[in-house]
Amino acid sequence: MQSGQIMVGDHQGIYVVKLVGDVRLNLCTTFDSYINKMFAHGDFRGVVFDLNQAEGVDSTTLGLMAKIAFRCEERGRMKPLVLCENRGLLRLLDSMGFEELMDINGEVNEETYPVEPVALKCNTPDEQAAREMVLEAHRVLMSMNEQNAETFRDLVHALESEQEAAQPVQHKSVASR
Repeated sequence: MQSGQIMVGDHQGIYVVKLVGDVRLNLCTTFDSYINKMFAHGDFRGVVFDLNQAEGVDSTTLGLMAKIAFRCEERGRMKPLVLCENRGLLRLLDSMGFEELMDINGEVNEETYPVEPVALKCNTPDEQAAREMVLEAHRVLMSMNEQNAETFRDLVHALESEQEAAQPVQHKSVASR
């Protein structure tokens, strides 16, 4: 499988997120920062996900895609459009309930968006940032439907336990008399 890449671009408030290769967690903290910048723009109108060159997409990436869909809904914007001809990815999206959050189109027209996305420069996340990102993304996936809640419950509980264990213990100092 080709190493993953996230490419982004925008045209008149329509943001394009193109996933290429095998898109995994290592790209997601930078992608999450991009999501925040995207929604901060006053011209934001919608999102197109182009998955036609994606070979694989992990659950953290899917969680961020769902996060975008929920934020679009909160802002009263149209559902994100997913362009994908890959039957395996289409089955994955369907099995997780993405058809409720996004418009999924298996037939792609080359003229769908008039922008050439550029590679998002992804920085390697530190362990704590990665843990928080995975936890947030999976909580979003769990909120989509009961099947996802059941699928990711154990993982989320394990990550929450890890996060609690990783937090430094605060010691109370005793004031001297």
